Amino acid sequence: MSGGRKPLVLLAASGLAREILASVATAGRFDVVGVLDDDPRRLGAPIGSTTVIGGIDDAVRHPEVQFVVCAGRGSVRAHIVDRLCALGIGADRYASVVDRTAVVPEGCTVGSGTVVLSHVSMTADVMVGRHVVLMPQVVLTHDDRIDDFATICAGVALGGSVRVGRAAYLGMNASVRQDLQVGEQATLGMGSVLLRDLPPGRTWAGVPARDLTTRPAPIGNDEDGPGQPVGGWEKVVVP
Repeated sequence: MSGGRKPLVLLAASGLAREILASVATAGRFDVVGVLDDDPRRLGAPIGSTTVIGGIDDAVRHPEVQFVVCAGRGSVRAHIVDRLCALGIGADRYASVVDRTAVVPEGCTVGSGTVVLSHVSMTADVMVGRHVVLMPQVVLTHDDRIDDFATICAGVALGGSVRVGRAAYLGMNASVRQDLQVGEQATLGMGSVLLRDLPPGRTWAGVPARDLTTRPAPIGNDEDGPGQPVGGWEKVVVP
């Protein structure tokens, strides 16, 4: 490896993997060995500037490298990490990838396996856990805490002292008011404005954001008259 750079293997051939490759190319910290992916049809296929060199379990054949998990969903990243842990690959084997344009001041922490892409900005005393993905132009202000495996999409802005739970997902350009909590495995839709705590496992969206398990019923039933809702509000199950 050239210039003292560390060898790196990406886990999961994905759009995120190609974004990470672009970031790594300008950072100068890593030499990418290849990508591991379980789809046998991808073996040998190009992924950005590298290729697929095996399946996920082949990670055990690369004792000298560090890894970064490139699955887009936090629950999938967690599954891959658990799977490799059972094969003897521990937390010390995961690299953090921080784009050279990101702002991570002294006093902020970034956990192992976390990806911080271009123009992410942190202010003061932000804590980011392990295997988190921060997409471009995310803004994390003072005392925010992002738990393991969370995914924060492009353009998201968090007020101060926000807590984002494990494997939560915040969609593009969402905003969260200060002092709120986004629960474990919760989803906040893109463009949403969160003004109260989002419970674990729920999907909320809108301005202001509200639970998507309820929505207005269709318009236009003749029995209710023109332009009237049918049956008020109906329950909709969100899978």
